[in-house]
Amino acid sequence: MTPAISAAVGLVVSLGLCFSIPIPVEDSSEVTENDLRFAQKYLSALYSSSSNPIGILRKTGANSVTSQLKEMQAFFGLDVTGKLDEETLEIMKQPRCGVPDIGEYNFFPRKLKWPKNNITYRIVNYTPDLPRADVDRAIKKALRVWSDVTPLNFTRLRSGTADIMVSFGKKEHGDYYPFDGPNGLLAHAFPPGDKIGGDTHFDDDEIFTNDYKAGYNLFIVAAHEFGHALGLDHSRDPGSLMYPVYSYAETTNFILPDDDVQGIQELYGEIIILCFLYYACKLQKIVRSFGRSSFGPAGGLGFVTVIQWLKGCLIIPI
Repeated sequence: MTPAISAAVGLVVSLGLCFSIPIPVEDSSEVTENDLRFAQKYLSALYSSSSNPIGILRKTGANSVTSQLKEMQAFFGLDVTGKLDEETLEIMKQPRCGVPDIGEYNFFPRKLKWPKNNITYRIVNYTPDLPRADVDRAIKKALRVWSDVTPLNFTRLRSGTADIMVSFGKKEHGDYYPFDGPNGLLAHAFPPGDKIGGDTHFDDDEIFTNDYKAGYNLFIVAAHEFGHALGLDHSRDPGSLMYPVYSYAETTNFILPDDDVQGIQELYGEIIILCFLYYACKLQKIVRSFGRSSFGPAGGLGFVTVIQWLKGCLIIPI
């Protein structure tokens, strides 16, 4: 595993291996000893600047802990005090992605992207929470979120090694970045690259759903993680798909937020359709072949269907 990749994904460090440096606490805060231990694990996993080859993060000196707290508070738009308070702890305890929040910790020295537009993926195993067909649909739909706004195309492999290997696992699951059990880190993904690069792992101790009920919507979690697998880091915008904290969003007519569109197009470019009149004629023929007279849900091809067809024609990225 290369240093760039090993630094690119979050992990939960066991309590016995966490640093024992005291965390500054607000005088008025009712923070317990368990809260302090939890905060130490959180900062070590998500706001550490270095890691050793097996992924155990280390910090030196009390000032670095204060610095980590300040970075975390600044990222989430909290009062930057460098001290642990109830508001900071509340953010820490929200279910989230396991990739570090600060770009310099998880993504660099340079932005990583796939050097091609045709990317393969493979679903290695399945969660018992959903029928396999539902998992297949969620993964395919999550990838389409990104291909609909870029020149990227995703092809599923049924065997062998794909660019993006999708799997479900618990605790230590083979990549030296163990999960932490229910309701903590939901998943993580590696940035584009060889071997483990692009691979996306889901914590099978979580309950994954295909709706908004108890548990975590697999499509929402997967779409976020695939952003990392394509080269994006976290966004500070709470309305962005790449915001690190999980929140449910309507999935039936999901629209990728503008912040995410700009980020992915910065890496892979937009889709420009040439010869508009030519394609307009082609589209008219397609609509007629379906016996319909208009686009949209009222009686015609949907926007996504049109985009997918156009991408099979002449397109160029910019």
